[in-house]
Amino acid sequence: MRVGLSLLTLVPGEIGGAETSARGLARGLAEAGALEYVAFTPPAAPGAGEGLPEVAVPEYRNARSIPERLAAIVQATLRPERLRARFVGLEAVHYPLTIALPTLELPTAVTVHDLQHLDHPELFSRAERLWRARTHERSARNADAVIVPSQFVRRRAIELLGLAPEQVHAIPWGVDHARFRPGDDEREPFLLYPARPWPHKNHARLFQAFARLRDERPELRLVLTGAGHEGRAVPPGVEVRGLVPDDELASLYRRAACLVFPSLYEGFGQPPLEAMASATPVAASNIPAIAEVAGDAAALFEPTEPDDIAAVVSGVLDAPARFAAAGPAQARKFTWAETARRHETVYTGLA
Repeated sequence: MRVGLSLLTLVPGEIGGAETSARGLARGLAEAGALEYVAFTPPAAPGAGEGLPEVAVPEYRNARSIPERLAAIVQATLRPERLRARFVGLEAVHYPLTIALPTLELPTAVTVHDLQHLDHPELFSRAERLWRARTHERSARNADAVIVPSQFVRRRAIELLGLAPEQVHAIPWGVDHARFRPGDDEREPFLLYPARPWPHKNHARLFQAFARLRDERPELRLVLTGAGHEGRAVPPGVEVRGLVPDDELASLYRRAACLVFPSLYEGFGQPPLEAMASATPVAASNIPAIAEVAGDAAALFEPTEPDDIAAVVSGVLDAPARFAAAGPAQARKFTWAETARRHETVYTGLA
């Protein structure tokens, strides 16, 4: 069975966890997959197949930013014929980045990472909600199989999109255990939060909680990674590192006193998983997807309450050993090989 992964809408460094999951899946399929795969990659992301055989698609516009991505998607939607010629010979196609581009007369799987625009419409403009309705929702409704990263997203997809339960498959992401692992690094007095400054990432309340923590722990720092922080004002003690390579992020995990993850909404929760794999104590939001991933290996707080964020983080800093010990065992339940195996089950079901 020959399965294609369409990665055309990938913009490196700009689409967060969706890129992590797509690359991790491709890597897992390359290492452990039993079917025949080919990854279709855009000009902006050569090598995104992560070891799978690749077909470059130069007909897709070179997009290296979110506005350019929008223009490329619109152009490809209006003129799909030249793109479709690259996909000849497949028996099924998977769109790991949600948007079915190009549409093909084949059995189809679509990944839905979350339905934030429906659960929290106040965080999106009317134009953004319409865009997601016409791309994300339409792609999911037209798919033969929908893949989601958590039981939480599965429930929401069935409820909000009207999908048949047997059509929706919850397959957790994995973690790169070779990179994100415990080490001998000495822990330093800083909290780590790897996230772009999107509204749901809740930086403002984190800053309020951090100020309270600094009153009692003046040596404490907060390190932010992820693109988009440039030029934004931050409180004293906050360091902005920007978009960092994976190896540098892994080093930060191994040196951080605690990962703090106050997000208001997630479809999965990759940073807490990476931190747990690194034996880093985790304090995170008590939202459903994070609770699924973390189990009992993280301390959870109410993300809308800065006082609760500060109190829970303080408790972890006072007694980190339990969380440092529990994290790796929880993280070992998540591997990209298992993610790939479960995707293969969906693909063979399409045939």
